[in-house]
Amino acid sequence: MVRIEKTCVHLATTSLSAPMQADIENPFYLRYYVGHQGKFGHEFLEFEFRPDGNMRYANNSNYKNDTLIRKEAFVSRAVIEELRRIVKESQVMQEDDAHWPEPDRIGRQELEILLDDEHISFTTSKIGSLGEVNKCNDPDGLRSFYYLVQDLKCLVFSLITLHFKIKPI
Repeated sequence: MVRIEKTCVHLATTSLSAPMQADIENPFYLRYYVGHQGKFGHEFLEFEFRPDGNMRYANNSNYKNDTLIRKEAFVSRAVIEELRRIVKESQVMQEDDAHWPEPDRIGRQELEILLDDEHISFTTSKIGSLGEVNKCNDPDGLRSFYYLVQDLKCLVFSLITLHFKIKPI
């Protein structure tokens, strides 16, 4: 069973009842995926923010016969601007995933970001702890990625929890 809910998230001082206009001059897009294929099937967490303010969230776990959770909402320009700020401050756009661990049987992570005129796409293995980050060939770059992902997950889980009656994890 798939549950899909749509709503409009109001986190700015102005009301937002429809998708915002995409910023053509300063486009922003972000997608994050983490998942693996295990004894419970394909388990994953994925979210994306589109230029028009559309936030999409999916969480699939078959553990104890859990179901696929899908949520979709429109966020305000203030949320998109906060995402832009978080990404810029992380300095992840200057990194390169060439020396990061390759995806393996444990799982994979993907992060795709379009920020203004710069487009990046990272792929690495699942990271269980900061200790794993320090063991790779590019610990500084992977650490930037790791902390950015933690911040993004925290923001997304907060948005989902605030506006839907589910527990995202």
